[in-house]
Amino acid sequence: MAEKAFPYKGQCLCGQITYEVAVIEPAMGHCHCSMCRKFHGAAFATLGEAKAGNFRFTTGKDKLKTYQAENGTKRTFCEDCGSSLLFEASNSDGSLVEFSLGTLDSDIALKPDAHIFTQYKAQWHHITDDLPIFPEGRNS
Repeated sequence: MAEKAFPYKGQCLCGQITYEVAVIEPAMGHCHCSMCRKFHGAAFATLGEAKAGNFRFTTGKDKLKTYQAENGTKRTFCEDCGSSLLFEASNSDGSLVEFSLGTLDSDIALKPDAHIFTQYKAQWHHITDDLPIFPEGRNS
């Protein structure tokens, strides 16, 4: 049986951690929650999703560190350069991997489709695009 193609490549800032994605799911969001803002050092974090079987680390897995917040969410980063790599919701069943789109080296055809947790957004940032805006998650 032929190995699955993994056309999308990404890495942390220092390049010690690399990963590949076979298929990126269509739900991509700009998360404005205060924890994502602090973790990414930006007005929001842009996250993509892949089914767990469509995402793999190719180097540097031993360099991964995870921070678990009081609310049970997990954020994974490179222990050397601090690059924000993964997000995991507290109710995750592990079937999806949420990853920071900013760490991709490959171009993708998909675009983010929503702003989420906007009730917590930075007061100095103004959303100026036409994407749907959700005060909490996509179901709010």
